[in-house]
Amino acid sequence: MGRNRAGLQAALGKIPALREEFWQNLRLPGGAAELNQSLEHAGRVADFLELGELMCRDALEREESCGGHFREEHQTPDGEALRDDERFCHVAVWEHAGEGRAPVRHQEPLTFEHVPLAQRSYK
Repeated sequence: MGRNRAGLQAALGKIPALREEFWQNLRLPGGAAELNQSLEHAGRVADFLELGELMCRDALEREESCGGHFREEHQTPDGEALRDDERFCHVAVWEHAGEGRAPVRHQEPLTFEHVPLAQRSYK
């Protein structure tokens, strides 16, 4: 699976409109007095819209190819993943900053003592 800056930016441009359409057109059968699986399913769809947007933001931030994060702009001449361990040897997490505000990205460096970082080749 490959991704690129243009595709990620396009997705980030479409997800808010999808979310707005979802909430504007959502119709749920049933009432508040009984178990409503339609309401539960709608909540999961809303969660997936949020998760999809966050995944696009995170993939856009990662200016390298490593593991499942293959960016078409970051590959060797042979088409292999091109890592950038100097800038991306960390773990990142996103913090919700409130409704209508961009999430905040936090990162913590990773330290490898026993296994050296290495560029993989599948050829």
